[in-house]
Amino acid sequence: MTAELTYRRRMGVLAICCMSLLIVSLDTTILNVALPAIRRELGASVSGLQWTIDAYILVLASLLMLAGSTADRVGRRRVFQTGLVVFTAGSVLCSLAPSLGWLVAFRMVQAVGGSMLNPVAMSIITNTFTDPRERARAIGFWGSVVGISMAAGPLVGGLLVDTVGWRSVFLINLPVGVAALVLTALFVPESRAARARRIDPVGQVLVVLLLGPLTFGIIEAPALGWTSPLITGCLVVAGCALAGLVLYERRREDPLIDPRFFRSAPFSGASAIAVCGFAALGGFLFLNTLYLQDVRGMSALHAGLYLLPMALTMLLSSPLAGRLVAARGARPSLLAAGAAMTLGGALPAVTGAGVRGAGDGIHDVLLLVSFVLFGVGMGLLNAPVTDTAVSGMPASQAGVAAGIASTSRQVGQVLGVAVIGSVIAAGVGGAVAAGPGFTGAAHASWWIITGCGAAVLVLGAVTTGPWARSTAEHAGALIAAEEARAKSAA
Repeated sequence: MTAELTYRRRMGVLAICCMSLLIVSLDTTILNVALPAIRRELGASVSGLQWTIDAYILVLASLLMLAGSTADRVGRRRVFQTGLVVFTAGSVLCSLAPSLGWLVAFRMVQAVGGSMLNPVAMSIITNTFTDPRERARAIGFWGSVVGISMAAGPLVGGLLVDTVGWRSVFLINLPVGVAALVLTALFVPESRAARARRIDPVGQVLVVLLLGPLTFGIIEAPALGWTSPLITGCLVVAGCALAGLVLYERRREDPLIDPRFFRSAPFSGASAIAVCGFAALGGFLFLNTLYLQDVRGMSALHAGLYLLPMALTMLLSSPLAGRLVAARGARPSLLAAGAAMTLGGALPAVTGAGVRGAGDGIHDVLLLVSFVLFGVGMGLLNAPVTDTAVSGMPASQAGVAAGIASTSRQVGQVLGVAVIGSVIAAGVGGAVAAGPGFTGAAHASWWIITGCGAAVLVLGAVTTGPWARSTAEHAGALIAAEEARAKSAA
């Protein structure tokens, strides 16, 4: 059906899918600006703020692959519409949360809906834009929506928090969600994989047992101690779940995480790059939100304006990445992204900008330069990661491949917020305040962000050469051949 769509109709489908990305991405950036206001009203600690972010991302990461494979099975439009309803309803519930515990719980409801949006939308786009060059440009446009949300989120969130209150940041999802739901019903064609994949409940449980205890252990370790029985137990459970997941999925006919995908070096590299890059992004937003508002004493709107250079450069570089990937492949964009992110993190780490409680002219300039570099890097990262993840894979597996790529992004953000937040909590003793404790913690955090950028650079160089491309071709041919045999046997 999608092959018969006109160019205008395909662009309409792309715009509708981007609406889902907008509300999910906007929700994250708006909420980061609102964290200090939530802390003041609900009496949250640093770990409480971490859970406000990570509870959502954790559920999202746990369900993304299930949502992608379910959409391939029962229909992508149907799952996409269900996700819009649940996400929008969860947003309204978040705006009514009476306590931090309820807010975290309602954020998890949001995440159930969110898990059905981005990977399924990417699968719809992949099956709508079948020409590789056209698909790369579409993915570049998709990435620019993240830049739009990064630009609009801090400003809109700051304005709403300062004028209406932090609860209003969730209600902004309501009109966009309703509009996307109506337009999807009118214009997005239904599609599904040629061969239905069976549900993998064991694999799904193992994913939850891996991500949940790991995140809990990292977040709560500063308060409970890394050697406490609870933290040690969580890390042991996570390690056992990882080992069990690898062994179980290798033997399953329709695995939740298809190990055959990882025979492709570019796919494996894209997944690892997504984890590292989005760990840097999650840590960057968490660190600088607390620094600008709690340490520098800025209002939510002022902090949003301060983050604007990063958001704008991300917005401008995202479509450039799409055109660059279409013309030259993923390698140039990935190398430039890794270099920019590394420099963006190293500048504050070396000079002390973004660490001290009182700003001065030179350090403010250096911090803004760092924000610009980081924004350029993140803008250049999205398109090559997504394009590499789905390129070379059969169209019938697009939902699963996109789900793994999206899961890698969310896992990265979970780890970034958990690790950076834990470093800050250990430095300040659980309460954000200006002082030497935060200074040391922020300095260490910037070096962690720098390390993530360097990992993007190295992985981008290693997994995009001729040898890597040959492994991708071999993996795609193997998957297609096995699917053909399964189809003929059926």
